[in-house]
This record gives sequence, structure tokens and C-alpha cells, in this order.
Amino acid sequence: MPATSTDLRIAVLGVGMMGAFHADALSSRIRGAQVTVVSDFFADKAAEVAGRVGARVDSDPIAAIHADDVDAVLIASPGKAHDEQVNACLDRGIPVLCEKPLTTDVESAYGIVQKEAALGRQLIQVGFMRRYDAEYVALKKLITDGELGNPLLVHCIHRNPDVPEHFNSEFMIRDSVVHEVDVARFLLDEEIASVEVIAGVATSAAPAGTHDPMLVVFRTVSGRVVTDEIYVRSGVAYEVRTEVVGERGSALIGLDQNLVVKRTDGRWGGSIAPGFVERFGAAYDLELQRWVDAARRGTVDGPGAWDGYAAVAVCEAGVEAVRTGQKVPVVLGPRPDAAGSDAPSADMGTSSQPGIAESSAGITAPDLEAAR
Repeated sequence: MPATSTDLRIAVLGVGMMGAFHADALSSRIRGAQVTVVSDFFADKAAEVAGRVGARVDSDPIAAIHADDVDAVLIASPGKAHDEQVNACLDRGIPVLCEKPLTTDVESAYGIVQKEAALGRQLIQVGFMRRYDAEYVALKKLITDGELGNPLLVHCIHRNPDVPEHFNSEFMIRDSVVHEVDVARFLLDEEIASVEVIAGVATSAAPAGTHDPMLVVFRTVSGRVVTDEIYVRSGVAYEVRTEVVGERGSALIGLDQNLVVKRTDGRWGGSIAPGFVERFGAAYDLELQRWVDAARRGTVDGPGAWDGYAAVAVCEAGVEAVRTGQKVPVVLGPRPDAAGSDAPSADMGTSSQPGIAESSAGITAPDLEAAR
């Protein structure tokens, strides 16, 4: 879209598959936005995307954040870079949309929550795009309007056709299951209290030592149970389903209206999206449009720093559950009054080391896009 003097000028940090997708959307489909700076470790990729969207290249992401021609920042860089980059945005006092994870460990994520709260205004949005998907919005409305009665159970399925060989069980939790973590919090308006991971027979396509598929069981603070089947080497297509079972009925999203019969070489009677862009492309664009609109107003309209921190804490517990085979409690630090969130608070106690009990802190995972 043609740039105007009132456009939000955006630096895009990291232009792999997801960052490039966002940069293209901001420059062509999103109103009121202009990509002015692109930064990436790979100079040729940065130059390619910058040339396509009419932006300049800055090899230093921190310098890009502080540039005079930047009003807001979109972070799609590897997860290990998020802590420094989000903190730089807070230091400058400009809006930032950070793709998950907020950071790669609970201590740094909680530090960001505290730092933003000390500023007295919300600047951070975290990229949990399913909150903008029409089906998830409709499912949330059914719950909010009481059509299903009291929600008792949530069942999720998350399947990918394939992922890189090094995408192990830990990556499955941090980069795939993280979406169901936010879905559960979004739909039920409460925090997750514990995580258990059940590993059965692994597909022959999985590397040795990788549990694929896995069944992840969350229990919320009120006692509701959420199950999540994660299977990232299904060999079929990209399947994301969620069912809510309530006292008065149930609702299922993520399936075609027709019966879908699957086998390894195809399907009959319906269709399944081949990838995450086909399934959630419209949600990504709506997420960007609402972020841009809110940033121009000086507000945040979406999942905030607390939501990002809570997801990191639950995933840390999930990684520990994979390692130990035990149910692992999730412990969140005290919530600052101004902590950004799109969901009501449901504090679960305090800890001087917020995260998980007996946590394996320090394990990090890259920002992999293959299993969104």
C-alpha cells in the first residue's frame, strides 16, 4: 500500500519465513503501516526482503530499534535474541510485536514483565495469532455467552506433515505446544497449574530419542483438564483442532464440515490445510492490522507480556515433564498491577525464581518455523 505521513514506521527484525511473511503483509495488505528497516543476520536475505518492501537494511538490530525512522518494531528473530531486543524496545519506549517466545527462559521473561509494568504502560504484544482466527473467536464466544455451559474439558490436536530432523521433543513443546498453552489460557480465562507428558510408541520417522507423537495434559488452577496431542511428523497435512466439552454441549473447530477420512497418500470427502499459512494466514493479517491500529493509538490490543511469560513458564514445565516423566507444577511470580495481558489474572502463588519447581532453566530453543 502507498505510504502516508501518518503511517506507523516499522523495523522488522529477522526475515526468515515468518518475518518475511510479516514484512510482505505490512507493505501490501496492512493499512497504516510502512516497513522502513529490515535487519537479519543473513545480509543477502535482509537485502532481498528490504528491496521487495522498499525498506533499508541495518545489520545491527539494536541500532534499528533506536533509528529515527522507526516508530515500532516487529521481532521475528531467533528466540535467543528476543530478550535483548524486547528490552531495547522498552528502553526506547516504542511498541513491539514479538513472535513467540517472549524469551527462552522464565527469569528473563518475568524480568520483561516487571520492566514494562514499571514503565506504567503496555508496549509489548506477543504473537499468539490463534486469538485472531475466526474459528477460535467463535469458540471463545460460545464459552463467554454460556452456550456450552461450564467448560469442563478441552481437547486439542496439533499435527504437522514434517519438521527438520533436529526438531526433538523439547522443540515440540517450546515451538508447537506453546500455541495450545495460549489457546487454553485464552479460552478458559485461567492459568495452567501443572503439565504432564505421556509418550507412547514413536513414529518410525522420528529420530532416536524423540517422542513423536506425545500427549500433553494440562490441569488449570480450577481443576479443568486440557489435552493436547502433538504429532509433528504425521506425513499428511497441517491439522489443528480444538474441542471444548461443557455441561450443556460441546463444540469442535478445525475440521471441514464433511467427513474427513485420512490415509498416508490422501483424503476423501474434505480438505486439510497443507501448512500454517493456509490455515492461519487471515489470522496473521488480522493480528498485524490490529497491532498497527492499536500502536497508532498508543495502546496494545492483544496478548501481552504476561501472556508471553505465562507461556514460557508452562513450556519450561513441559520440557521438565518430558525429561522426568512426572507431572510438573507451574509456578508464576507475583503479577504486577500493570502487567500486559488479554486475559484475567489468576495468580498461582509466588516464587523468588518464577518458573517451575526444580526447573531445568537455561535450556534454549531456536525460533523454528516448521512446526507452528
